[in-house]
Amino acid sequence: MDHAQELINKLQNKEANVAVLGLGYVGLPLAVVFAKSGFKVIGIDPIQEKVDQINSGKSYILDIEDETVAKLVKSGNLSATSDFSTLAETDAVSICVPTPLRKTGDPDLSFIVSVADSLQEFIHAGMLIVLESTTYPGTTRELILPKLCEDSGLQVGEDFFLAFSPERVDPGREDWTTVNTPKVIGGITPKCLEVAQAWYCQALETVVPVSSAEVAEMAKLLENTFRMINIGMVNELALMCDRLGVDVWEVIEAAATKPFGFMKFLPGPGLGGHCIPIDPLYLSWKLKTVNYSARFIELASEINTTMPRFTVSKVQDALNQHKKALNGAKVLVLGAAYKADIDDLRESPALDIIHLLGEKGAQVIYHDPLIPAIHHDELAMESVQDLEKAVKEADCVLIVTNHSSYDYEKILRDARLIVDARNALQTHGKQVDKVVRL
Repeated sequence: MDHAQELINKLQNKEANVAVLGLGYVGLPLAVVFAKSGFKVIGIDPIQEKVDQINSGKSYILDIEDETVAKLVKSGNLSATSDFSTLAETDAVSICVPTPLRKTGDPDLSFIVSVADSLQEFIHAGMLIVLESTTYPGTTRELILPKLCEDSGLQVGEDFFLAFSPERVDPGREDWTTVNTPKVIGGITPKCLEVAQAWYCQALETVVPVSSAEVAEMAKLLENTFRMINIGMVNELALMCDRLGVDVWEVIEAAATKPFGFMKFLPGPGLGGHCIPIDPLYLSWKLKTVNYSARFIELASEINTTMPRFTVSKVQDALNQHKKALNGAKVLVLGAAYKADIDDLRESPALDIIHLLGEKGAQVIYHDPLIPAIHHDELAMESVQDLEKAVKEADCVLIVTNHSSYDYEKILRDARLIVDARNALQTHGKQVDKVVRL
C-alpha cells in the first residue's frame, strides 16, 4: 500500500483528521488557519482551562478573536481536548509545544520528549508528524525519529512521515500572519517532505521546501540569531553613546537615512519573548557538543542581559540628579509585556527590572493595559488602576514597553521625572530636563 499517496489524497481532499499539539501563541493560530481552510481540526493540550475555553468558543490569544473561535467550533471544524488518545485516529499532527531553557542555560526538551512519548503510543501507518517547536539542529532526526520507530515496526518515509517546519509567529502583527508568512519545511526523507507540503499548502499561501529537517531547524535559528546579534550590537552602541555623551537615538535615525547597506535596529531595556533571547542559545549549546564556541552569540547574549541592570542604573542616576535616592523612591514601570501592544510576559525585561529596582529599595508599581497582574517566581503584583494618579505621584516613571494606547503627551506633562527606555516620547535631538533616555 502506498501510504504517502493515500495520505496526500486525503489531505488534498480535506478528508484527513488533523491535530495540533499545544494550543499556545503558535498552536492556536495554526489550528484556526487549518480549520478555516476546511479541515476538521482537534487541538490537544494538557491544560484543561485552555480546552474548555476553546470548546466554549472563547480565545485566550490576543491575535485570535472570540468570534473566530466560536464560528469554527460551531461549524465543527475546531474542537479541543486534553485526551492524547485521539491521536490514534489522527492522520496529520503538528507539534507546537514550548522549548524553554533550563536555569543552567541548557535546552529544556521535556515538552517535546513528553509529546514524542505520547506519539510513540499512538503512531500508526499513514500518519504525518510535523514538529514546529524551535530547537537545535538534529532534534527531529535524533530525538523524535528513534522514539517513533522504536517498537512500532514502522519505516519513516514509507509507513509514516516526519518533518520539521519552524513557526514564524510574531504576536501582535497584522501584516504578516500565520497564513501569509512563508513556511519553511524540511523532511526526514523526500517523501516526508512531499506529504508535509501537501498538508501545509492547503492552508498557507507560501511553502518553502528545503532538503532536510536539519536545514529547516538551522534556518529558524539563523533568523532569530540574526536579530539577537544585531540587537546586541545596537544595545552596545547605546552603552558606548552613554559613555560618550552622544544621543544614540539620533545616531540611529541619522544612519537609517542611508538607503542601502544599513538595517535599522533599536536598543532597549532588554530582550523578551520566547524566541530571540532563547533560540540562539539552543544553537550555542549544540555547537559545544562539537567543540565549537559560538562567540558572536555568547557576546550578544552577555550584552543583552546587562540591559535591565543598565536601565535601572539610568533610573538611579536620574533620581540622583533630582536630589532623590532610589532607595525609598516610588517608581512606576510603564509596560510589562516584552513588546508593544501584546499581552505576552514571557522573558520580559520588565520582570528583571522590577526585581532589580526592588532589591535597591524602590517602591515599585507597574501599569500595563494588557497584563492586569504579574505572577512570576516570587513576584506578585497587580497593574495600578488609576494611571493618571500613579504618574503624578511617582518619583520616576520608567517606560519599559511603549504600548500605543498610552497618551505620552499627557504622561510627559504630568510626570515629575521620566526614564524612557524605548524612545516612546520621541525626544531624540531635544533637551527635555525631566526626560532621560538610554
